[in-house]
Amino acid sequence: MDPAPTILAFDTSAAHCAAALLHGGRIVDERHEAMGRGQAERLMPLLADILKDAGLGWGDLDGIGVGVGPGNFTGIRIAVAAARGLALGLGVPAIGVTGFEALAHDEGGPVLVALPAPRETLYLQLVGGGTAPRHLAPDEVSGAFDLPPGTRVLGHGAEALGQALGIMALPRPLAGIAPAIARIAADRLGQAQPRPAPLYLRPADAAPPADPPPVILP
Repeated sequence: MDPAPTILAFDTSAAHCAAALLHGGRIVDERHEAMGRGQAERLMPLLADILKDAGLGWGDLDGIGVGVGPGNFTGIRIAVAAARGLALGLGVPAIGVTGFEALAHDEGGPVLVALPAPRETLYLQLVGGGTAPRHLAPDEVSGAFDLPPGTRVLGHGAEALGQALGIMALPRPLAGIAPAIARIAADRLGQAQPRPAPLYLRPADAAPPADPPPVILP
């Protein structure tokens, strides 16, 4: 395996279209465009622009990294469908990375990662603690996890959670999610990986979107 693979990573799990290109062992381009909708139309042109500006083509990629959520249902499916299609067409692996893994990247020890969820709730996971992710209201977090000594909390609402739990809080904005996905995917390149699949922690809203999302085959 190339010790410095070229990885194109992207994420549309929240109100953004984020992408990053890892090449020669460093992030040569990263972009984060805030948008509440329109990721399906913007994603592929954004990826093509990144490759063009770096002087690379699709055939130069060694792998695809994609954010699999949790987050917006339609956004996650857009990214996962794009990653699967690119991987199939280019003959390279697609590696799924959760938002919890991306935000906790390069953080040693146990970390409680919080991601925004609808109606002021939170998606949480104790990364490094071997626990499954959960969907909770802020007032349900205290006592919901058996936090090892030295645990820190980072992500959405980290300061308030840190005060409530009596642990250190670290700011970690979603703007840096794509570079982290790229580096994690590079580390996992060459390992046996399942096909990327959406990570959903709550039922779909009752009202269907105006435009049906891409179909994710098993």
